[in-house]
Amino acid sequence: MSLPPTFLDELRARLSLGQVVGRKVMWDNRKSNQGKGDLWAPCPFHQEKTASFHVDDRKGFYYCFGCHAKGDAISFVMETENVPFMEAIEILAGEAGMQMPARDPAAKEKQDERARLHEVMDEAIRWFRLQLRTAAGAEARAYLDRRGLGEAARERWEIGFAPPGWEGLREALMGRGIDVKDLLACGLVRNSDKGRAPYDVFRGRIMFPIRDGRGRPIAFGGRAMDPSDNAKYLNSPETRLFDKGRSLYNHAPAREAAGKGQPLIVAEGYMDVIALAEAGFGASVAPLGTAITEEQLALLWRIAPEPVIALDGDAAGLRAAMRVIDLALPLMEVGKSLRFALMPQGQDPDDLLRAKGPEAVKQVLDGALPMVDLLWRRETEGKSFDSPERRAALDHALRGATGKIRDPSLRHHYDQALKDRKWELFRGQRPAKPRRAWTPGKPPPEPVRAETRGSILAAAGDSEDRLREAAILATLVVTPGALTEFEAEIERMECRDPAHRRIRDAILRLGAAQDLRAELAHDLGEAALETLFAERHVAITPAVRRPGDIETARLGLAEDLARLGARRGQAREIAEAALDVEGVADEGLTWRLAQAARALERAGRGDGEDRAEYETGPNGAKVRREERTAFADLLGRIDYAKGGARGGTSGGGGGRPR
Repeated sequence: MSLPPTFLDELRARLSLGQVVGRKVMWDNRKSNQGKGDLWAPCPFHQEKTASFHVDDRKGFYYCFGCHAKGDAISFVMETENVPFMEAIEILAGEAGMQMPARDPAAKEKQDERARLHEVMDEAIRWFRLQLRTAAGAEARAYLDRRGLGEAARERWEIGFAPPGWEGLREALMGRGIDVKDLLACGLVRNSDKGRAPYDVFRGRIMFPIRDGRGRPIAFGGRAMDPSDNAKYLNSPETRLFDKGRSLYNHAPAREAAGKGQPLIVAEGYMDVIALAEAGFGASVAPLGTAITEEQLALLWRIAPEPVIALDGDAAGLRAAMRVIDLALPLMEVGKSLRFALMPQGQDPDDLLRAKGPEAVKQVLDGALPMVDLLWRRETEGKSFDSPERRAALDHALRGATGKIRDPSLRHHYDQALKDRKWELFRGQRPAKPRRAWTPGKPPPEPVRAETRGSILAAAGDSEDRLREAAILATLVVTPGALTEFEAEIERMECRDPAHRRIRDAILRLGAAQDLRAELAHDLGEAALETLFAERHVAITPAVRRPGDIETARLGLAEDLARLGARRGQAREIAEAALDVEGVADEGLTWRLAQAARALERAGRGDGEDRAEYETGPNGAKVRREERTAFADLLGRIDYAKGGARGGTSGGGGGRPR
C-alpha cells in the first residue's frame, strides 16, 4: 500500500519522538534538557549502562553514539516492535489519532484474512487446552508433571493436548462456524489423498502454541506421546502466518526479559526453553525444528548483541555449534556476535536444571565461550602440528574462516586473536634447545637474566613507536577527512599503548565524522584527548599544527605509517632471531644484542633528519640508511651467536666487562 506524502509529513508533525521513545527507555535527567528537546538515555538497541542514546525531539531524529543506531519515530517502532513498515505506521497513527488512508482493496482483504486466521489459531489453542484437562489427556498430564510442569506452568505456557483420532479438532471448530478452508490455511488439517474429508494434522501429541514477535498465534509444535512415532516433534506446516525459518519460540517474552538485562539464551527445543524460563532465565528462545537460519540470527541480534547458544553436551551439540559458526561469520559486525555454552556431557539445559538446579546452569552460561575459542577448537582439537605442512594447513583453514568476516575491524581482531593462539601452540611444540658446550678450565658463562632477555625487544624502539602512534591518531582527530584513504592501514596498526588502542578503535567506529573530536570526547572523555595531544612530538607534528589540511595530513600519515610498519617488521625479525638463540646465549652475548638494538633505535630517531639518506626497506617503505645498517648489524650478531653456539664457543669478544 502506498501512502500520500502529506500523510507521513502530518504523522511526523503530530508525533513527539521523545514520547514514542520514552515508552522504551529511562531518560538520564542529569544529561537531558527537556525544555530544548535534548534527551539522553541508555540505548534500547544494545546493552549499556551509560546514556549514549540521543534524541533530538525538535528535529525528530535519534542517534546512538555506541551502536550507531539512527532514525525517526517510524524506524524506532519498526526496530523495537519488530514490525514491518506499514504496521509501524498503523501503530503510530493510532497514537496520533489519525485515520489511515483508504487502502488498496486487495491489501485490505489480505490483512483481514490474516486477522481471521489468527482468530482460528486462538480457537485451536483453547480447544487443545481443554483436551488436556479431560480423561484423554491424563497420560499427557502425568508426563508433564514428571518433567516438572505443574498446572500453573501449563497455564502460563498454554500447553494443550491433541487426542488420538482423525477429526476431533476439525469437527469441533467447524461446529463453531469456522470454514474448513481456514483450517487448511492455518495448517490445522490436511487434505486426504484418498478423497475423504480433511483430517487433523496433530494427533496424540502434547501441543505447544507458537506466537510471533507481537504475541499473535501463528503455529503449533507437537510432542508425540507414542515412543514409536516416526516424528518425536512435529511443527505446523508453513502457512500464510508461519515461516519457521523466520520465527522463534517464546520470541516476545524473551525480548521483554532481555530488555530488562537478562542474557538471551538460544536453546534447542520447547522443553528447554520452558524449563529455563521457569527457572528464572526468561530471555530464552528456540528455533523451530531447523538449524538456526540467517533470518533467525537477525532476530536474535535485534534482541541482544551477544546471544548465548546453549548446546547439548554431546557430539551432535558440537556439530550444531560448528554450523552456527559458519553461518554467523559472514554476518557478524561490531556489536553483533555469539557466545557458546556447552552443557555437561550427555545433558541438555532441562537435564542440568533438574539434576543440579539453576545455579549450575548459571555457571555454564557465565563460562560461555566466545566464538573465536570454538573456532580455534574446531581447527586444532585432536590434531598435531609438528611439520611445516600441517602448520600451513592450519593457517589456510583459519584464513578461510576469518576471510568470511566482512567487517574489516572485526576481521583484524579475529586474526590477531588466532595469531596469539598459534604463538602459544607452536611455542609449546618447539623442540628443546641444546645447551651450549662448556670448555673445562673456563668459568661457566653467566646465565641470561630475564630482564636482559626482555631488553632485546624493549630496546627495539618502543618509545619512538609510541610517539608515532600518537602523531598518527592526533592527525586523524584534527583532520578526520584523511581517514578514508588510510582506514585499512589504521585497522592493521598495532597500538602497543592501551590508551592509543582505545582511541584508534573509537576513530574507526565513528568514521570521518564532521566533529570527530567532540564525539571522541563524548565516548572516551576529554582527558583521553588531552593526554594524546600532550604527548611529546605531537604538538610539533606539521599535520597536527594544520588541522583540516588534507594534503599535509595525507603526507604525514603516509610517512608515519610506512616508518612504523618498517620498524615493526624489523622488530619482529629481531624477536624471532632472539628466540632462536634462547637457551644458548650467555649474559655477555645478550648484552651485546641489546646494545645493537639500541643502536637501531638511535638510528631510527636519527640526528640530521633533513640530511638522512633513505633506502627501500621492508614492505617497500623508505627507511634511513643508518637504521638499515644497524638492523643488518644486529641480525649479523645473532647469526654469529647461533654459529658460536653450534661450535661450542664462548660467543666471541666484545662482551660486557665483568
